[in-house]
Amino acid sequence: MDLLVQDGTIRLATALEGRRRSLFGLSLRLRQVCAGGCSGCEAELAATGNVVFDLSRIGIRFVASPRHADGLLVTGPVTANMRHALLETWAAVPPPRIVIAAGACAIRGGPIRTGPESNYGIGALLKVDLFIPGRPPHPLTILDGLLRLLGKMPDPA
Repeated sequence: MDLLVQDGTIRLATALEGRRRSLFGLSLRLRQVCAGGCSGCEAELAATGNVVFDLSRIGIRFVASPRHADGLLVTGPVTANMRHALLETWAAVPPPRIVIAAGACAIRGGPIRTGPESNYGIGALLKVDLFIPGRPPHPLTILDGLLRLLGKMPDPA
């Protein structure tokens, strides 16, 4: 999955394939990891749980333990201080598992990508299944990406 716009065509998130889609298609439990961000993305993620967006109504929930998660939702540029914690959290998620990068910092390091403590986002560390763009991403963008990943949103005609 990429975020490049070529020939004026915007590529939307695509659904997981095969077994992974059948496992995660009914519900999804995510462990959110802030890997050194400014908390803007976290505020928008918190909004996905309010009465307007209510992710839990469609079977998507954030959990406190990576051992109870189906995958990670990462925000922030993955700073040097958070790299080890992120990788340890990833190791604690039981397979099969997914990774979601939410926000410009998690995707490519954001405005501090050239800093000595930045890791240019999560892509260099883990294979990312879904990129959710934005700085920060709007709750509707988050919802759209997650629904498309689970195959619960049809492609536009």
